[in-house]
Amino acid sequence: MYRLFIALLLVTGLHSCVFTTRRDQPVSDVAHEAALDEMVAADRAFSDSSAKLGMKKAFLEFMADDAVLLRPGYLPIVEGDVVKFLTSQEDTSFVMTWKPKGGQLSKSNDLGYTYGVYEIKLNAIDSVLNGTYVSIWQKQKDGTWKFVLDTGNPGTSNMVQ
Repeated sequence: MYRLFIALLLVTGLHSCVFTTRRDQPVSDVAHEAALDEMVAADRAFSDSSAKLGMKKAFLEFMADDAVLLRPGYLPIVEGDVVKFLTSQEDTSFVMTWKPKGGQLSKSNDLGYTYGVYEIKLNAIDSVLNGTYVSIWQKQKDGTWKFVLDTGNPGTSNMVQ
């Protein structure tokens, strides 16, 4: 009888551990999905800022202090050169926006990437340029998301968004 009591106690204890782990897992998944949604929302806000304030101001607002830019025809643009590069850009002749199509987030919920399609509407002529992009995001100490690396590739004028 004593052995049966110990066996039942052991099974009950293990059973409780299994269900506790299963209850905790969805909470972790919920937190992960919420963090992923926050990061994608930051990418959308970045695009909205570009439409309202101009590409240059948006990039300066949403970049981390140690951001890197990868641009066609340039070596990687790093450190103080990022700000110099961005401030030298003329952004009054076009409006640049983009739409994230997907992304992934690390298990630690503080580093991830978004990718999608960008659109540049030229003001002087009725023309639209499209391309693809990827931005790597890092959650900052203040809880905001900033990109740490941004790159894009030109596409064709008839890309489907």
